[in-house]
Amino acid sequence: MPELPDITLYIEALQGRVLGRRLERSRVKSPFLLRSVEPEVAAAHGATVTALERLGKRIAIGFANDLWLVIHLMIAGRLQWLEAWPERVSKQTALVLGFENGTLLLTEAGTRKRASLHVVRGRAGLNEHDPGGLELSQITTAEFQAALQRRNHTLKRALTDPRLLSGIGNAYSDEILHRARLSPIALTSKLTAAEFERLFVAAQAVLQEWLERLRVQSHGAFPRKVTAFHEEMTVHGRYGQPCPVCGTKVQRIRYADNETNYCPRCQTGGRLLADRSLSRLLKRDWPKSIDELERLQK
Repeated sequence: MPELPDITLYIEALQGRVLGRRLERSRVKSPFLLRSVEPEVAAAHGATVTALERLGKRIAIGFANDLWLVIHLMIAGRLQWLEAWPERVSKQTALVLGFENGTLLLTEAGTRKRASLHVVRGRAGLNEHDPGGLELSQITTAEFQAALQRRNHTLKRALTDPRLLSGIGNAYSDEILHRARLSPIALTSKLTAAEFERLFVAAQAVLQEWLERLRVQSHGAFPRKVTAFHEEMTVHGRYGQPCPVCGTKVQRIRYADNETNYCPRCQTGGRLLADRSLSRLLKRDWPKSIDELERLQK
């Protein structure tokens, strides 16, 4: 799922292309995409784009007639920019927005159609789609700590809760927790003030560093390779590969459609976190530490 750095990059790319430009036509191809009834998308035809905003992981396009298109890409949704209206589009295309100077496509891979489009009127309608999470760049350590301690959750769950923090998902939460040297299952009620400070600094640094890295990689072009997996990441998507800090093999916890990647030496004091499916399979043979796992593998 595109997260804060990716969504920010999309918005910056759109600002140079559609801000001040008129929407001339549109086509909703996927029956699953449009989640609102009134106003219609066509109500924005002929209106000029006056604003582009990020609401957590959502992209909001505002028009001079006080309409907003709120796009949530979810896991498999991606944006593409074409210089002209296409004669044909792929089966993955869910939305086509034709501006006076080019065309914005929303595509969604796979069969599970989760991406969404809402058309709303006014700031009040827009606010209904704001999850309310705090922006890391606009808060203090104390505000960060207070938000995460609102409920007693694991750090992984707290970091990815859009009602608490804005724009952090599965990928960057792994990177943040590794940078902070904290376990993904540590409870927010158990953290010390020093650990909250370390986590806050790590979160700000990881998101800013990745935004800058993605800006350099795009070279000013419209983002084409938006993905949750990058070779430069330290733990996310690197199960079984060596941690770049200590060399220990990265481990994972799998659940539903997601997985958490972590380094047991850097983050959990050498302790392996139980993976539900493997724990059921191995039962008493499940190793309790990275040392025990390495002995079994030998």
